[in-house]
Amino acid sequence: MNGTAMRIALFTHSVNPRGGVVHTLELGRALHEAGQDVTIFAPSVGGAPMFRASPCRVVLAPVAAHGNDTVSMVRTRIDALKTALLEDGASGFDVLHAQDSISGNALAELREAGAIRGFVRTVHHLDTFDDPRLSEWQRRAFADADAVFCVSDAWTRKMRDEYGVTASVVNNGVDVMRFRSSGDPDACMKLGVIGKPVVLAVGGIEERKNTLQLLEAFALLRQTHPNAQLVIAGGASLLDHDAYTRRFIARAAQRGLRIGQGEPIVVTGPLDDAAIPALMRRADVVSMVSLREGFGLVTLEALAAGAPVVVSQIEPFTGYLDERVCCWAQPDDAASIADALRRALHGRGGIDFEHAVPELLARFSWHESARRHIALYADYAQHIMQPLGA
Repeated sequence: MNGTAMRIALFTHSVNPRGGVVHTLELGRALHEAGQDVTIFAPSVGGAPMFRASPCRVVLAPVAAHGNDTVSMVRTRIDALKTALLEDGASGFDVLHAQDSISGNALAELREAGAIRGFVRTVHHLDTFDDPRLSEWQRRAFADADAVFCVSDAWTRKMRDEYGVTASVVNNGVDVMRFRSSGDPDACMKLGVIGKPVVLAVGGIEERKNTLQLLEAFALLRQTHPNAQLVIAGGASLLDHDAYTRRFIARAAQRGLRIGQGEPIVVTGPLDDAAIPALMRRADVVSMVSLREGFGLVTLEALAAGAPVVVSQIEPFTGYLDERVCCWAQPDDAASIADALRRALHGRGGIDFEHAVPELLARFSWHESARRHIALYADYAQHIMQPLGA
């Protein structure tokens, strides 16, 4: 690109706070600060704004009414993104970059129709679907891309070994200053966060997040810490987790653990953006015992906030964390998670917040992520395709 700014379109599946959406917004900001011309496209229901302001131009794609099933929801969002890009002028961008399967399919369909020359795709993680249409959409979103990126070495290997796709690693980043600030000082009080200690999990109640196993571990923790409180924050997902949530509620009742403000378990649902840093700074330990993650950005955010973390001893976590910066747990073993929570609460788990944590956080900056993306974009634009109209 000879050093000139590229016109980059980043596509995400939602305006709500999820890891992939955060990645899109933060990458967009870093690319913008690096002098690139960035537009972010996102489906929006009822004109809902992006949950966090961006210095980039944001195009909200209106989502049409649809049925209550996931397939209909996905189809309408694919169509919304296609329409928005065509109306905005697809030929004006040097790079079209999908961050998920929904936007990946929008671009794949436009490419098939000859409306665009190609696109790149970041795979954060892949899910397992019972519906063959969802499975096929997930496959096509990376299979039809001209270049694939992954946010961890683990998923780069997985894409190569299981799908025959050669992917490039692009790191996540963390906004350290955001999580060192107090955020919304009243958030904890409003939510009834009063525990001594407070165990925080971010991402809602989901099977992938292993929330039921965390519940069992929390019940064991209460045997030695009777005033402990489990706070489950966030959970703005497009997928249907109702059945799993019902199992969680029923099991909590069996364990005699009430759910509500000021109760042993607080389930916040989606939160204002400023509430998450406040919760992390209030937490005595942050739990990230997922069964599957693309990267697990919450770990870095918690450490930036000064909170010790309990983390599943599986990939991708083992690729960038070690015992100096986290307390490991076996995610399929509630006793192991409970023991790790106790270690984290005793002397902050022995985590080296003076040296090892700052060194880790310095490795994962959005500035560095933007630099890596710009290099890959330039290579893509030069060797794989030229913008329409060139």
